[in-house]
Amino acid sequence: MKAAVAQQRSLLEVAELDAELSRIAHRASHLPERQDYERMQTEQTAAADRLAALQIALEDLDAQISRYESEIDAVRQREERDRSLLQSVADARQLSELQHELETLRRRQSSLEDSLLEVMERREELQAQQAAETSAVEALQADLARAQQALDGALAEIDQARRLHMSRREELTAALDPELVALYERQRAGGGPGAGPLQGRRCGACRIEIDRGELSRISAAADDDVLRCPECGAILLRVKGVSQ
Repeated sequence: MKAAVAQQRSLLEVAELDAELSRIAHRASHLPERQDYERMQTEQTAAADRLAALQIALEDLDAQISRYESEIDAVRQREERDRSLLQSVADARQLSELQHELETLRRRQSSLEDSLLEVMERREELQAQQAAETSAVEALQADLARAQQALDGALAEIDQARRLHMSRREELTAALDPELVALYERQRAGGGPGAGPLQGRRCGACRIEIDRGELSRISAAADDDVLRCPECGAILLRVKGVSQ
Protein backbone atom coordinates (compact mmCIF):
# COMPACT_ATOMS: atom_id res chain seq x y z
CA MET A 1 0.00 0.00 0.00
CA LYS A 2 1.11 3.52 -0.76
CA ALA A 3 0.30 6.71 1.14
CA ALA A 4 1.70 10.19 0.64
CA VAL A 5 3.91 11.53 3.42
CA ALA A 6 1.24 14.16 4.19
CA GLN A 7 -1.27 11.33 4.66
CA GLN A 8 1.13 9.49 6.94
CA ARG A 9 1.62 12.65 8.98
CA SER A 10 -2.15 13.04 9.33
CA LEU A 11 -2.45 9.40 10.35
CA LEU A 12 0.16 9.98 13.03
CA GLU A 13 -1.94 12.83 14.38
CA VAL A 14 -4.96 10.52 14.37
CA ALA A 15 -2.96 7.96 16.37
CA GLU A 16 -1.93 10.67 18.84
CA LEU A 17 -5.55 11.78 19.16
CA ASP A 18 -6.66 8.20 19.80
CA ALA A 19 -4.00 7.83 22.49
CA GLU A 20 -5.20 11.03 24.11
CA LEU A 21 -8.84 9.89 23.87
CA SER A 22 -7.85 6.68 25.67
CA ARG A 23 -6.16 8.74 28.37
CA ILE A 24 -9.28 10.91 28.64
CA ALA A 25 -11.49 7.82 29.04
CA HIS A 26 -9.19 6.44 31.73
CA ARG A 27 -9.15 9.80 33.51
CA ALA A 28 -12.95 9.97 33.37
CA SER A 29 -13.25 6.61 35.15
CA HIS A 30 -10.58 7.45 37.75
CA LEU A 31 -11.50 11.00 38.67
CA PRO A 32 -10.68 11.93 42.29
CA GLU A 33 -13.95 13.87 42.20
CA ARG A 34 -15.76 10.62 41.40
CA GLN A 35 -14.00 8.81 44.23
CA ASP A 36 -14.93 11.62 46.64
CA TYR A 37 -18.55 11.52 45.46
CA GLU A 38 -18.80 7.73 45.81
CA ARG A 39 -17.18 7.84 49.27
CA MET A 40 -19.60 10.51 50.45
CA GLN A 41 -22.51 8.65 48.87
CA THR A 42 -21.52 5.53 50.83
CA GLU A 43 -21.22 7.52 54.05
CA GLN A 44 -24.57 9.24 53.44
CA THR A 45 -26.29 5.92 52.75
CA ALA A 46 -24.80 4.37 55.89
CA ALA A 47 -25.91 7.34 57.99
CA ALA A 48 -29.42 7.21 56.49
CA ASP A 49 -29.57 3.47 57.27
CA ARG A 50 -28.53 4.14 60.88
CA LEU A 51 -31.18 6.85 61.13
CA ALA A 52 -33.83 4.49 59.77
CA ALA A 53 -32.76 1.80 62.25
CA LEU A 54 -33.04 4.30 65.10
CA GLN A 55 -36.53 5.27 63.96
CA ILE A 56 -37.59 1.61 63.97
CA ALA A 57 -36.07 1.14 67.44
CA LEU A 58 -37.91 4.22 68.72
CA GLU A 59 -41.19 2.96 67.31
CA ASP A 60 -40.61 -0.38 69.09
CA LEU A 61 -39.92 1.46 72.36
CA ASP A 62 -43.03 3.59 71.87
CA ALA A 63 -45.03 0.38 71.52
CA GLN A 64 -43.47 -0.96 74.74
CA ILE A 65 -44.23 2.28 76.56
CA SER A 66 -47.84 2.15 75.42
CA ARG A 67 -48.12 -1.45 76.55
CA TYR A 68 -46.61 -0.74 79.99
CA GLU A 69 -48.82 2.32 80.46
CA SER A 70 -51.88 0.25 79.55
CA GLU A 71 -50.88 -2.51 81.98
CA ILE A 72 -50.19 0.02 84.76
CA ASP A 73 -53.57 1.62 84.16
CA ALA A 74 -55.26 -1.78 84.35
CA VAL A 75 -53.47 -2.58 87.63
CA ARG A 76 -54.52 0.77 89.10
CA GLN A 77 -58.13 0.20 88.11
CA ARG A 78 -58.03 -3.26 89.69
CA GLU A 79 -56.47 -1.79 92.82
CA GLU A 80 -59.17 0.89 93.06
CA ARG A 81 -61.85 -1.74 92.68
CA ASP A 82 -60.31 -3.88 95.42
CA ARG A 83 -60.02 -0.88 97.76
CA SER A 84 -63.68 -0.14 97.18
CA LEU A 85 -64.52 -3.75 98.00
CA LEU A 86 -62.60 -3.49 101.27
CA GLN A 87 -65.21 -1.04 102.53
CA SER A 88 -68.03 -3.52 102.07
CA VAL A 89 -66.40 -6.90 102.89
CA ALA A 90 -67.03 -8.20 106.39
CA ASP A 91 -65.80 -11.76 105.96
CA ALA A 92 -62.30 -12.13 107.39
CA ARG A 93 -61.24 -14.61 104.74
CA GLN A 94 -62.39 -12.40 101.88
CA LEU A 95 -60.73 -9.42 103.57
CA SER A 96 -57.44 -11.31 103.80
CA GLU A 97 -57.66 -12.33 100.17
CA LEU A 98 -58.32 -8.75 99.08
CA GLN A 99 -55.41 -7.43 101.12
CA HIS A 100 -53.14 -10.11 99.64
CA GLU A 101 -54.30 -9.20 96.13
CA LEU A 102 -53.73 -5.50 96.84
CA GLU A 103 -50.16 -6.25 97.92
CA THR A 104 -49.62 -8.31 94.77
CA LEU A 105 -51.02 -5.47 92.66
CA ARG A 106 -48.70 -2.95 94.36
CA ARG A 107 -45.69 -5.13 93.60
CA ARG A 108 -46.88 -5.61 90.02
CA GLN A 109 -47.38 -1.89 89.58
CA SER A 110 -43.96 -1.12 91.01
CA SER A 111 -42.34 -3.65 88.66
CA LEU A 112 -44.19 -2.26 85.66
CA GLU A 113 -43.25 1.31 86.57
CA ASP A 114 -39.57 0.33 86.92
CA SER A 115 -39.68 -1.33 83.49
CA LEU A 116 -41.45 1.70 82.03
CA LEU A 117 -38.78 4.00 83.44
CA GLU A 118 -36.01 1.88 81.90
CA VAL A 119 -37.70 1.96 78.51
CA MET A 120 -38.25 5.72 78.70
CA GLU A 121 -34.58 6.27 79.63
CA ARG A 122 -33.56 4.11 76.67
CA ARG A 123 -35.90 6.13 74.48
CA GLU A 124 -34.23 9.37 75.58
CA GLU A 125 -30.84 7.90 74.65
CA LEU A 126 -32.08 6.86 71.22
CA GLN A 127 -33.68 10.27 70.67
CA ALA A 128 -30.31 11.90 71.34
CA GLN A 129 -28.68 9.49 68.87
CA GLN A 130 -31.44 10.23 66.38
CA ALA A 131 -30.82 13.97 66.64
CA ALA A 132 -27.08 13.44 66.11
CA GLU A 133 -27.64 11.14 63.13
CA THR A 134 -30.14 13.58 61.62
CA SER A 135 -27.54 16.34 61.79
CA ALA A 136 -24.95 13.99 60.29
CA VAL A 137 -27.27 13.03 57.43
CA GLU A 138 -28.03 16.69 56.68
CA ALA A 139 -24.32 17.56 56.69
CA LEU A 140 -23.50 14.59 54.45
CA GLN A 141 -26.28 15.54 52.06
CA ALA A 142 -24.73 19.01 51.74
CA ASP A 143 -21.28 17.46 51.22
CA LEU A 144 -22.73 15.06 48.66
CA ALA A 145 -24.31 17.93 46.74
CA ARG A 146 -20.98 19.75 46.63
CA ALA A 147 -19.20 16.56 45.54
CA GLN A 148 -21.81 16.06 42.80
CA GLN A 149 -21.22 19.61 41.60
CA ALA A 150 -17.45 19.08 41.53
CA LEU A 151 -17.87 15.77 39.67
CA ASP A 152 -20.23 17.35 37.15
CA GLY A 153 -17.71 20.13 36.53
CA ALA A 154 -14.84 17.67 36.02
CA LEU A 155 -16.93 15.52 33.70
CA ALA A 156 -17.98 18.59 31.71
CA GLU A 157 -14.33 19.53 31.17
CA ILE A 158 -13.50 15.99 30.09
CA ASP A 159 -16.50 15.88 27.77
CA GLN A 160 -15.43 19.14 26.16
CA ALA A 161 -11.90 17.80 25.61
CA ARG A 162 -13.33 14.57 24.19
CA ARG A 163 -15.56 16.44 21.75
CA LEU A 164 -12.66 18.61 20.56
CA HIS A 165 -10.43 15.59 19.99
CA MET A 166 -13.20 13.64 18.25
CA SER A 167 -14.00 16.59 16.01
CA ARG A 168 -10.37 16.89 14.95
CA ARG A 169 -10.14 13.12 14.45
CA GLU A 170 -13.20 13.09 12.19
CA GLU A 171 -11.76 15.97 10.20
CA LEU A 172 -8.47 14.12 9.66
CA THR A 173 -9.91 10.70 8.86
CA ALA A 174 -12.33 12.22 6.34
CA ALA A 175 -9.32 13.46 4.35
CA LEU A 176 -7.38 10.16 4.55
CA ASP A 177 -7.34 7.32 2.05
CA PRO A 178 -10.16 4.95 3.16
CA GLU A 179 -7.90 1.92 2.69
CA LEU A 180 -5.31 3.46 5.00
CA VAL A 181 -7.97 4.22 7.60
CA ALA A 182 -9.35 0.69 7.29
CA LEU A 183 -5.91 -0.81 7.84
CA TYR A 184 -5.37 1.44 10.84
CA GLU A 185 -8.73 0.53 12.38
CA ARG A 186 -8.16 -3.21 11.86
CA GLN A 187 -4.89 -2.95 13.70
CA ARG A 188 -6.53 -0.98 16.53
CA ALA A 189 -9.27 -3.61 16.79
CA GLY A 190 -6.61 -6.01 18.07
CA GLY A 191 -6.27 -3.92 21.20
CA GLY A 192 -3.08 -2.01 20.51
CA PRO A 193 -2.17 1.25 18.77
CA GLY A 194 -3.01 1.30 15.08
CA ALA A 195 0.08 3.25 14.15
CA GLY A 196 3.22 4.73 15.63
CA PRO A 197 6.25 6.71 14.49
CA LEU A 198 9.65 5.19 13.86
CA GLN A 199 11.85 6.59 16.61
CA GLY A 200 15.44 5.66 15.87
CA ARG A 201 15.45 1.87 16.07
CA ARG A 202 12.26 1.72 18.12
CA CYS A 203 8.60 1.39 17.08
CA GLY A 204 6.62 4.20 18.64
CA ALA A 205 3.54 1.96 18.97
CA CYS A 206 4.95 -1.03 20.87
CA ARG A 207 8.24 0.56 22.04
CA ILE A 208 10.23 -2.49 20.91
CA GLU A 209 13.57 -2.08 19.12
CA ILE A 210 13.65 -3.31 15.52
CA ASP A 211 16.57 -5.49 14.44
CA ARG A 212 19.14 -4.14 11.98
CA GLY A 213 18.00 -6.29 9.08
CA GLU A 214 14.44 -4.95 9.28
CA LEU A 215 15.76 -1.43 9.74
CA SER A 216 17.77 -1.76 6.54
CA ARG A 217 14.64 -2.86 4.68
CA ILE A 218 12.68 0.04 6.18
CA SER A 219 15.38 2.54 5.24
CA ALA A 220 15.40 1.29 1.65
CA ALA A 221 11.63 1.63 1.24
CA ALA A 222 10.13 4.55 -0.66
CA ASP A 223 8.77 7.43 1.42
CA ASP A 224 5.20 6.70 0.38
CA ASP A 225 5.35 2.98 1.19
CA VAL A 226 3.06 2.01 4.07
CA LEU A 227 5.19 -0.14 6.37
CA ARG A 228 4.26 -2.30 9.33
CA CYS A 229 6.16 -2.88 12.53
CA PRO A 230 7.57 -6.43 12.39
CA GLU A 231 6.93 -6.82 16.12
CA CYS A 232 3.37 -5.51 16.72
CA GLY A 233 2.00 -5.04 13.19
CA ALA A 234 1.17 -1.35 13.72
CA ILE A 235 1.59 1.01 10.75
CA LEU A 236 5.11 2.33 11.05
CA LEU A 237 5.20 6.01 10.15
CA ARG A 238 8.48 7.53 9.03
CA VAL A 239 7.55 11.15 9.61
CA LYS A 240 10.18 13.85 9.81
CA GLY A 241 9.98 16.05 12.85
CA VAL A 242 9.17 13.15 15.20
CA SER A 243 11.76 12.73 17.93
CA GLN A 244 14.34 10.22 16.80
